[in-house]
Amino acid sequence: MAEDGDDIVLSELSDDDLVQQMFDDLYDGLREEIEEGVNILLERGWTPYDILTKALVGGMTIVGHDFRDGILFVPEVLLAANAMKGGMAILKPLLVETGAPQVGKMVIGTVKGDIHDIGKNLVSMMMEGAGFEVIDLGINNDVDKYMAALDAEKPDILGMSALLTTTMPYMKTVIDTMVERRIRDDYIVLVGGAPLNEEFGRAIGADAYCRDAAVAVETAKEFVARRHNMRA
Repeated sequence: MAEDGDDIVLSELSDDDLVQQMFDDLYDGLREEIEEGVNILLERGWTPYDILTKALVGGMTIVGHDFRDGILFVPEVLLAANAMKGGMAILKPLLVETGAPQVGKMVIGTVKGDIHDIGKNLVSMMMEGAGFEVIDLGINNDVDKYMAALDAEKPDILGMSALLTTTMPYMKTVIDTMVERRIRDDYIVLVGGAPLNEEFGRAIGADAYCRDAAVAVETAKEFVARRHNMRA
């Protein structure tokens, strides 16, 4: 896209063409162009929520599918997510002001003893890209940290990540503590990381194992929608 990029003046595009161009720019990880596109749509009277869902989430959905299908790889997705963050930085305060609806809320962190965070960061970015609010606890989280975050944030989802076979079992410690405190059913628990699999996820009592960030987003949306339907 870059060669043509010089000729495209974003402000001269129609709304539909601008959104399509933003899809391309997100895909190519062009942060400044995304920020400019967001500002143009705001000037044209678009609501922050519409810009988020139609331009940014729409674009990141394409990125997510191509990542899942092996067309895009981690470095490209990180670039796209970084461009998305540029747009989100402009929209976030406006979304809060306008009380825009959110898809859901997630607390995520790597478990105690584990300092790997690329996979977790990717999930966080992709979840934000899908319209979730994400509270990222970072690495090396013990039970108390997770519990404090659940109490304070009241999220829909708890996400845990582990990249070492030695730290995997700690996920069960966290879930067992939730059971003891009788709060396990209040949350959707998603787990991920290279050494895990579906069987392990089931064995420790998680709701689902997500093999990558794209799957995590799809799984999260599915579970949250199911919850809302049950409550309704």
